[in-house]
Amino acid sequence: MKRILTIVGARPQFIKAAAISHVIKEKYADKIAEDILHTGQHYDDAMSGQFFTELDIPLPKYNLGIGSAPHGKQTGLMMSGIEEILLNHPYDGVLVYGDTNSTLAGALAAAKLHLPVYHVEAGLRSLNRNMPEEINRVVTDHVASLLFAPTETAMHNLWNEGVAKENVIFSGDVMYDNVLRYSSRALQSATLPLDDSPFILATLHRDFNTDNPSRLKHILSALNTVSELLHSNILFPVHPRTGKTLDSMDSTLISPHICRTAPLSYLQTLAALQKCSLVITDSGGLQKEACFCGKTCVVLRPETEWSELIADGNAILADADEEKIVAAADALSNRSANAVRHFGDGHAAETIVDTMTFLSV
Repeated sequence: MKRILTIVGARPQFIKAAAISHVIKEKYADKIAEDILHTGQHYDDAMSGQFFTELDIPLPKYNLGIGSAPHGKQTGLMMSGIEEILLNHPYDGVLVYGDTNSTLAGALAAAKLHLPVYHVEAGLRSLNRNMPEEINRVVTDHVASLLFAPTETAMHNLWNEGVAKENVIFSGDVMYDNVLRYSSRALQSATLPLDDSPFILATLHRDFNTDNPSRLKHILSALNTVSELLHSNILFPVHPRTGKTLDSMDSTLISPHICRTAPLSYLQTLAALQKCSLVITDSGGLQKEACFCGKTCVVLRPETEWSELIADGNAILADADEEKIVAAADALSNRSANAVRHFGDGHAAETIVDTMTFLSV
């Protein structure tokens, strides 16, 4: 039996890990034993604990409890904790997801101990090295043993960087698996503050938006205008980082039509995506999930790693430019997202677990 250590630390990784854990449990329980390590990067219940219960995945066997810290300190503490566990327990490989500091720490710790690294959501590139996520994903890809690309673009990115073709697997996107698995359940069980009125879903958590008062003010002003222009309320679940900045600002910057709430659970988010008319976000994952739910998206960034969404007209890049945000929202307001053809067939997790099970790396 192959023993795998899954390393997670942030909200998107809990969701992605659910797809893999379910396949291991349902199909390969006799071939793979999975333990989960939580670095503690996201640590409050709204951003962490509730996801394990809601998505019915095993609670972490290990929790490093690292919490918030500057990038170098946080990543170093994670590496030290992960290394100690890997030195004292016989794992056959390490599974990491996406592009967070937890991803990088897990990949480096395992690679230095000559353990196979399996990277889910490999090959994404925003081509913006000012984003810490871009550094994390590039380094992780170049120490990984097997790289699971969610799109053909991601696969070609890896080939173009010299990654051996036999180490790159086009798997499709595990987030698409989850949308297919949980959509009906979300609609049946999740309640939302704006269930009885049309609404736009907006989220904001990138540090270059939340920690820059000028950018944040422009975005809030644009949301106010969009709300008036489209005669729609805005559901605004607030990330803890964003909340701290908002609390220090003039409360009149947010109009009464913007409904500020605590972070949503995964099922609530999925219900909101199915019920909203439009998504406005700086999140990478939410851009895709909007498309999976047939919704278009205004992206509050100058670039995106999900270039397919832009090329297909499912999303528009607006950065923090008020005029661009309003124009993009207006242009997309009556348009549905088209095919999800770039992201696989909804069986990405099976492809990934099949490959990990039967390949020797």
